[in-house]
Amino acid sequence: QVQLVESGGGLVQPGGSLRLSCAASGSIFNLYSMGWYRQAPGNQRELVADITTGGTTNYGDSVQGRFTISMDNAKNTVNLQMNNLKPEDTAVYYCEAVIERLAKIQFWGQGTQVTVSP
Repeated sequence: QVQLVESGGGLVQPGGSLRLSCAASGSIFNLYSMGWYRQAPGNQRELVADITTGGTTNYGDSVQGRFTISMDNAKNTVNLQMNNLKPEDTAVYYCEAVIERLAKIQFWGQGTQVTVSP
């Protein structure tokens, strides 16, 4: 099993910044990638950004240019720097880890709330 512990959510004003962190532990050999998804009330869970252990990144269209994802392979942590936050960024943010064994397996954190409001 893989455990993911998220931190860094909270309340911020529009235009502000937050940094989310997620640490993976447990059976994390063959880690393929880590990332962040988000889900707002009434919406489906959507990709925010992910990064492979090789450093390849992928961003959702709505956050491109504002958010930056990074990974510390030695510590099995992933960080998401969120700048110029907008009210529509308000959601629960979930950390994801993908382990590659015979197939890719996703693991999820419990989520952290990000609220962008005046």
